[in-house]
Amino acid sequence: MTREFKQFDIICANDEVNSISDHHYVSASNSLSASATKQIMKEWRILEKNLPDSIFVRVYEGRVDLLRAVIIGPTGTPYHDGLFFFDIQVPSNYPASPPKVHYRSFGYTLNPNLYSSGKVCLSLLNTWSGHENQKWNPSQSTILQVLVSIQGLVLNARPYYNEPGNGSYSSSSQYYRKISSSYNEDVFIMSCKTMMATLNRPPKSFEEFVSRHFRDRASSILVACNAYVNGQANIGSPVTTTATAETTSLTSTKFKMEVAFQYPRLVDSFMKNGSPLEIIELLDASKEMRKELGKERDRRNRCNEKICMLVVGIYVLVCVIIVVTVKIWASNSKSISNE
Repeated sequence: MTREFKQFDIICANDEVNSISDHHYVSASNSLSASATKQIMKEWRILEKNLPDSIFVRVYEGRVDLLRAVIIGPTGTPYHDGLFFFDIQVPSNYPASPPKVHYRSFGYTLNPNLYSSGKVCLSLLNTWSGHENQKWNPSQSTILQVLVSIQGLVLNARPYYNEPGNGSYSSSSQYYRKISSSYNEDVFIMSCKTMMATLNRPPKSFEEFVSRHFRDRASSILVACNAYVNGQANIGSPVTTTATAETTSLTSTKFKMEVAFQYPRLVDSFMKNGSPLEIIELLDASKEMRKELGKERDRRNRCNEKICMLVVGIYVLVCVIIVVTVKIWASNSKSISNE
């Protein structure tokens, strides 16, 4: 019987199984004041009792200043079914200063607030501009609030508008909706790449969780990929097995080509992780997907060839007109000089 993976757990950081050697802040100073340690113990209890179902946290006996959290990508967003890990360190003067948070990006940028370097930009962490009431408040703010804010404000349905200046654009504008949709396409691709990187290098103490999560979610992730490519759903929208293809495409050809490229790699990663053999059937969908996209690419190439021929024809015609015009001008000039 598989044991339950607790949402919150205190583990020993010194044994090989639960080593914190891969924690981003493992080498940082861990000297804490008595008041900071007391506050951390209080927050452990808050986390244990109040974590949302989609957030899991590990804290360490030997390093009470360190935490590791994973947030499951919310449904209705391009982050759905993904796992997003954050390494956290509590500073020595906590809670006077906010915790330090590092996003395990694997080198991918999938949100304006989550840099590929791992930096997390959030008003609550004082790393992002915002109103005074949105910033860290030593008497009220908690680590739980930080995690919930990342889940709700960062990993949202329209991350394009998180970019500085973009928030003022109207989401009702067709132009900006199109840009936002294109951004979501890129985000979903980066999320898929992050899934594979996480399976390949799961953070310590979460190996079992990562493996089980993707065994459970593999089919739904692949079904979503097919639905997005086939025009059955917008990225992040609920996908059902009974959905029928739309008459117009909901995603770009560029996105479809990228999904067709990543899809068999996803299947391979899920199979190596022990997903049911049934997902092999979904690999056949990848072959059909690539076949159809190949036809689309050929059609576009033929169209481009025709356009090139037309441009060349126009260019030749213009050159002929110029030559004829010059000859006429030269002839007229000669006639005038003879007179």
